[in-house]
Amino acid sequence: LFLPPFQDLFGVSMVVPLMNLHIKSLGASHTLAGIIGSLYGIMQLFSSTFVGCWSDIVGRRYSLLACILLSALGYFLLGTSTTVFLFAISRVPVGIFKHTLSISKALLSDLVSERDRPLVMGRFNAASSVGFILGPVVGGYLTELEDGFYQTSFICASIFLLNAGLVWMLPWSEENTGNREHQQGKERTDSFSAKANHDLHLKSAANGAVASDSLFRSPWIQVATVLKRIKGIACSDLWDIFLVRLLMSVAILLYYSNFSLALEERFGVKPLFAGYLLSYSSALGVLAGFLLGPITRLYQHNTYRILLHSSTLTCTLILLYASALSIWMVVLSSTFLAFSTTIGRTCIIDLELTIGGNEASGTLLGVGQSVTSVGRIVAPLLSGIAQEFSPCGPPSLGVGLALVAILIMNTNKQKYCSHGNVKLKNQ
Repeated sequence: LFLPPFQDLFGVSMVVPLMNLHIKSLGASHTLAGIIGSLYGIMQLFSSTFVGCWSDIVGRRYSLLACILLSALGYFLLGTSTTVFLFAISRVPVGIFKHTLSISKALLSDLVSERDRPLVMGRFNAASSVGFILGPVVGGYLTELEDGFYQTSFICASIFLLNAGLVWMLPWSEENTGNREHQQGKERTDSFSAKANHDLHLKSAANGAVASDSLFRSPWIQVATVLKRIKGIACSDLWDIFLVRLLMSVAILLYYSNFSLALEERFGVKPLFAGYLLSYSSALGVLAGFLLGPITRLYQHNTYRILLHSSTLTCTLILLYASALSIWMVVLSSTFLAFSTTIGRTCIIDLELTIGGNEASGTLLGVGQSVTSVGRIVAPLLSGIAQEFSPCGPPSLGVGLALVAILIMNTNKQKYCSHGNVKLKNQ
């Protein structure tokens, strides 16, 4: 299960850095290129919740295969795009269905115990990040060749087809789908393999029938069920968790928003140094994913405390960067920020699933992805306004948002620590 996300981000990261160059070579203006990029983000914003909820209804196998194959179609069309119109059309299936990582996380959440979930999610994120580190290097090499962008796009599409084959080969007869009644919170055990095998063998037959029935329902019934589940999430008492996720994601995006420009203005360093520093941070983020196991054991599997402490550390490090007097203070803040942000991202997902309940894991992960997309839309606007006052404006604003998130977590401490499922309106 860790191989497809590695290949997914490896393929995507080969293509994405080259897309702006390609669309401009087709004759598009900067404004038109920006509009097409924004439309992709908007499609992701609205589709992630629906696709995540749909995976809860029809099962992970069919939803994951559909998303992988339609994403492959999008990158294949990108490899044939010789006009701006074809380029824009190629982004539509990817914008709507490129939620393979979210569904894979939901599948992992179905298979592992609540106790082991942060550890497994951390390794999943680490595997994905390695692909994101290697992909741009290979893409940069391939683009030097004749018709390099088209070749890179076709290779990316081929990687998605390979992923579809890998997903098809998984032992789905033993899948513990998201349609089952969630019992894992009550059945804690120290052994991940024993826990997974126990649940899978006991419930696979009944759950396979549920997923099969859901798949062949009328599309209108599926849409109605999706809308009902989304309404249940919207009316539940989960707003504070998603608000914390939004505030922390915007704070981190503000830190990186004008990173290269701010370093050049404040310390006179070249953009190349900023690039090396970002790559260094990404590599440390991979290492942080593998350290989640010892950290969760140290905190006795208290996800709330890990999230609170990592968010506090993130806030402190952004403040250190905003007030840095030398480039070495920036290096120091970037070093520890790679650890705190990676741990925080994993813990907020685990907290969503713990409080919201694993029976709607796809929906919860989809809503969380939509919240992060809102942050990606809002952060550039806030960054632009803050930069009017100072190069340190964006990270300073990020410190304020992170403080609000920490205050919300402290206010709702009792709910986070209780580990009780929040009842959704449709249950």
